[in-house]
Amino acid sequence: MLVVNRLFSFALLAALLPTAVSAQKLDPIKWAFEGPAAAPPGSRAVLKLTANIEDTWHLYSLTTPKGGPIVTTIEIEDHPAFRGFQIYQPKPVRALDPNFNLDTETFERRAEFLVLLHLKPDAPAGAFEVTAKMRYQACTDKLCLPPRRKTATATITVNSAAPAVSFSAPEGYVLVGSPTAASAPVTAATPGAGQDLTGFLWTAFGLGLAAIFTPCVFPMIPITVSFFSRENRNPKANAVVFCLGIILLFTALGLGVTALLGASGVKQIASNPWVNGFIALVFFAFALSLLGAFEITLPSGLLTRLNAASDRGGYAGTLIMGLTFSLTAFACVGPFMGTLLAASVTGSMLRPTLGMAAFAAGLALPFFFLALFPGYLKSLPRAGGWMSRVKIVLGFVVLAAMLKYVSNVDAVLQTNFLPRELFLAAWFVLFALPGLYLLGFLRMEGIKPEEHLGVGRTLTAAAFLIFSVSLLPGMFGAKLPDFLEPYVPFATSSPLSANGGESGGKTAWLKNSYRQALDQARAANKLVLVSFTGYACTNCHWMKANMFPRPDVRAALNEMVLLELYTDGTDAASEENQKLQETRFATVAIPYYVILTPDEKVVAAFPGLTRDTGEFVSFLKTPAGAASASLAP
Repeated sequence: MLVVNRLFSFALLAALLPTAVSAQKLDPIKWAFEGPAAAPPGSRAVLKLTANIEDTWHLYSLTTPKGGPIVTTIEIEDHPAFRGFQIYQPKPVRALDPNFNLDTETFERRAEFLVLLHLKPDAPAGAFEVTAKMRYQACTDKLCLPPRRKTATATITVNSAAPAVSFSAPEGYVLVGSPTAASAPVTAATPGAGQDLTGFLWTAFGLGLAAIFTPCVFPMIPITVSFFSRENRNPKANAVVFCLGIILLFTALGLGVTALLGASGVKQIASNPWVNGFIALVFFAFALSLLGAFEITLPSGLLTRLNAASDRGGYAGTLIMGLTFSLTAFACVGPFMGTLLAASVTGSMLRPTLGMAAFAAGLALPFFFLALFPGYLKSLPRAGGWMSRVKIVLGFVVLAAMLKYVSNVDAVLQTNFLPRELFLAAWFVLFALPGLYLLGFLRMEGIKPEEHLGVGRTLTAAAFLIFSVSLLPGMFGAKLPDFLEPYVPFATSSPLSANGGESGGKTAWLKNSYRQALDQARAANKLVLVSFTGYACTNCHWMKANMFPRPDVRAALNEMVLLELYTDGTDAASEENQKLQETRFATVAIPYYVILTPDEKVVAAFPGLTRDTGEFVSFLKTPAGAASASLAP
């Protein structure tokens, strides 16, 4: 009997074994991965990852609720040619799943996932493979297979001659998760972006040089250079280490800002009313300190410990001395530094770090130069009353800068407590006061009644008064100089106002009315120009004030339905507009311009600011046939 039982068991095992083996090999999901034949470096390549699903089986979505089936995941292997990717998923079917007794999201028959690949600007020419890794589970209504892992590859050729393809998520598609750590969402390269960063860095460097002439820094130059000379026989090495201490501290501050804000925060922080309000308060405190109301000092215990550490000598002591110098100079360099950081957060994630490094380099350069050529110390002007004058003038300038951040709060909250006329009146006074002070009409520290009025003081006072007077026409609705207009509020009733066309003239814009603009374009058989913009966006204001009124640009604008979508406000419309921009165009950067057909197909997109009229007109005149280049479902 025992033998019979064993024979029966072996027979049963032999019968079930092929079924088990076939079940292990069974995979009702077949994957295919394909991309464009070629794409230029710095562009975005769109790849399709297709799951072909056998009848009666289904695949779970990337967003199906956890706690039931295995959620599908898709990863793209890193490659030197690209810096990140995003996954877009089609709309799944949500229903009760009898296998798990809960609602799940599934795909049947076929699911096309879109992989938006961000190629590096320096991606080498030639073909390379993109590998996708999938983990998923397939089920029917009655059974589920164990989770599986598969890979699929697609080939892309990097070719600078290939056309860049616009991308807009097809209807029903959504961005899954957040961009990969390798890269935040990027837009097509803007011709002026590199120049803008270069100009920003030169400005930061110039601010560092200008900070040398403040009362907290200038008197330290001869003391510090003489310290280099007597510390040891290598003053040049000491100077390098001292300057390194300055650069390390300010660069660390820039890194801290970047780490605190994160990739998306760096782009959106400038429009935050709380942040702008805090900056305004800090600037107000700095201005009062510079004007002599009180003195900003660091805790004496901290400075004492740092001084004691620097007295130990050697390169470590010199490095600490550089750090100590940077901290003690904070009261005077703070306004320069605050302005720089506030400007840096409107750009890329690296701008705060690079900007502070450039600022520190400008601040440290004179110390290094004088360590190499100590004979030039005799040529420096002596410390005296002129430093007090610099301090007072800087106080008035910082007060004017403070108003800019107050106006940002007003613009974002749309309270209109600081309209254009009042803002310009305040600036007129604040820039006239330093001119009157330098001429001796305003009695404050630094100028004695009997003191001789030199040529330098006279010309500097004249410059402030000329600038102040140049603001007067703007108080009565006139346009200010191109470089100045973006920094002041727009008038509510002038050629620059939103309803009358912030772009000037007869050009009228709709505001936050997406569907109305599409309906109007459909009725008039026109294209729609969508301007993703912001209340506190300086580059957006520059484009409105200076690019849009140009005759060629205005003529092209008048051929379209014009729509402004503000993304930096605190209202529901701004949140909706930002979500639309991020979902459809994979960016939150502003300004950002898109030409759409009435059925929402993308004709062309233009990121950022440009000062080239021909370039922007070429974008506006993109033929409607270019819509075929956009991705179709």
